[in-house]
Amino acid sequence: MHLTRHRKSADHGILTAPAARRWTWPLVIASLLVIFLVDRATALAPVQHLYYIPIILASVRYGFRGSAISAVAIVLYHLANPRVITFRYEESDFVQIALFIAVGLTAAKLSNDRRRLHRLAASDDLTGLHNLRSFEAHLRLLMRHAARHALPIALLVLDLDRLKSLNDTHGHLAGAEAVRTVGHAIGDHLPQGAVACRYGGDEFVVALPGCDEGRARSVADDLRLAVNAMAPVLAGLPFPAGTLSISVGIACSARIALPSTAAHAASRRSAPLAGKTHRAREPFDSGEDAAGEALFRAADEALYAAKSGGRNRVSVAKLDVLAKEETLARAAIPAREA
Repeated sequence: MHLTRHRKSADHGILTAPAARRWTWPLVIASLLVIFLVDRATALAPVQHLYYIPIILASVRYGFRGSAISAVAIVLYHLANPRVITFRYEESDFVQIALFIAVGLTAAKLSNDRRRLHRLAASDDLTGLHNLRSFEAHLRLLMRHAARHALPIALLVLDLDRLKSLNDTHGHLAGAEAVRTVGHAIGDHLPQGAVACRYGGDEFVVALPGCDEGRARSVADDLRLAVNAMAPVLAGLPFPAGTLSISVGIACSARIALPSTAAHAASRRSAPLAGKTHRAREPFDSGEDAAGEALFRAADEALYAAKSGGRNRVSVAKLDVLAKEETLARAAIPAREA
């Protein structure tokens, strides 16, 4: 999916992690019990090394909280080996216990670093919202979910009014802080399940799954009023309420039959294959992408209408604009398969 046509994006799997986490603790507990029973029956060092598996799994999934499984492994190691319960440790026992702790802490540290780097890679430094790559991955999944369950989805495209004038008068630091302020306002006013992104200098896009046009307009109006009511401090200078304003364009999939996953799959089946020259399509070449791009273009045109109408207002994509974007989206699918 290319909302700005400047780079490819890839799914990060960030929406599917909770499902995997549900199975982690049962798997960790079951593996600990199995290893304990085998250890008690054999007392072999290679079997005792298997304790590392649940320790690493819990630490990777839950960070330093999960590394507490190391203590459980140490207790089970003592229970499985009666000699150790009497604290008659040998050198190998000290090494084994130290390794349980070290493996847990190391795995937890690496897991936390990975999560931190993932957050940095998926977020916008200035506002803390999603960056474009992360937003495109989320939007693809949201469009797929909306198509499968026949649910509406709305996009808000908005930007800060008269940012150039603010930059010219008070400097670019004040302009950057104005953009940050608007970004924080967007984050504070998002309904549950919404995803927001800064995709340009002062340009933002918000996906509202399950929102029809009326609900999307209400969210946009609330956000516009909240921004306009702020009395921000920019570059150390206080500004009165009304200094900042935004214009918002809205497009909702409930107003148009956007191309579905099934239609895209049918077009792929009917596309001619040219042996090995027909390479697998990349993840962003899909019906959800065409639908998302069509919705974005419609909301973007509505934003221009809001700007032309005097700024600090909300505009909804008109039926003729939506119809045009539907035609473009449907034409994009077979064109991509050619």
